[in-house]
Amino acid sequence: MESIRPYEADVRRYDASETLYARCGHSGVLLPRLSLGFWHNFGGDDPFERSRAITRYAFDHGITHFDLANNYGPPYGSAEETLGRLMDEDFRPYRDELFIATKAGYDMWPGPYGNWGSRKYLMASLDQSLRRMRLDYVDLFYSHRYDPATPLEETLQALVDIVRSGKTLYIGISRWPLEALKRADEYLRERDVPLLIYQGRLNLLDREPMDEGILDYCHEHGIGFIAFSPLAQGLLTDRYLNGIPTDSRMAKNHFLKEERLTPELMQFLLQLKADAEACGQSMAEYALRWILCQRGVTSVLVGASSTEQLAKNLRCLL
Repeated sequence: MESIRPYEADVRRYDASETLYARCGHSGVLLPRLSLGFWHNFGGDDPFERSRAITRYAFDHGITHFDLANNYGPPYGSAEETLGRLMDEDFRPYRDELFIATKAGYDMWPGPYGNWGSRKYLMASLDQSLRRMRLDYVDLFYSHRYDPATPLEETLQALVDIVRSGKTLYIGISRWPLEALKRADEYLRERDVPLLIYQGRLNLLDREPMDEGILDYCHEHGIGFIAFSPLAQGLLTDRYLNGIPTDSRMAKNHFLKEERLTPELMQFLLQLKADAEACGQSMAEYALRWILCQRGVTSVLVGASSTEQLAKNLRCLL
């Protein structure tokens, strides 16, 4: 039986560090301008060797930030299990070079304690996540969504106590409304656990964090901002310009619905393609660069179904 060759990271992975990293708010943390998201393509239903190849390629090119959540998969938890196996087989020697994030806030297990923002859920979920990822701590732990039914102080105090327990180094929040963000920022600063980063959906089709003032608030108050779904799940690429591919997310009709592809959107995409080509860029490269040019944006989360796709996305940093 052929032995598995031990992974050795590329010694040149930090050669482009001056352009690859940005400071996260008013912290000591530098994040890669492109970070690797585990939302898709890293679950139990995905080939492990493909997930391994993508992760190795990312780290070999200086992408040190891996973004997960408790329910990423499918099935739930399996993306974290994939990372746990990768840690044991490839990345354990590089743990201190990695910045690993996970989240809790969406549905994870049955019953009243497996969802939203209670102290019980957040603390139990992180303990489960650490076991799946085979880690002693994460670098960043997020409240994945705002919980209007749980007292805000309960959620925030749980985050403070999680930091003080040593199970995470930093705290983030994702998709909270502006007023809740302001209250969280104040509460956490008063307890010497400043909010490191806000994660929000931002792309050329969805500018809600800009329109609501969230991006400006983060910039003005020293909070980092990381954008997810930067390519609108593939809409801001050339993937749907000539129909719906059978292997696409839209064909699976789960996260991306076919009715989204309206004539008006198609007209926008064709114009985007023309604008990108005029700049000598692909649509994806153009869309990623647009986000990175916005004031206050620290990093962009990209997914990838292959190393080739990740390599194309990295061109936006050149």
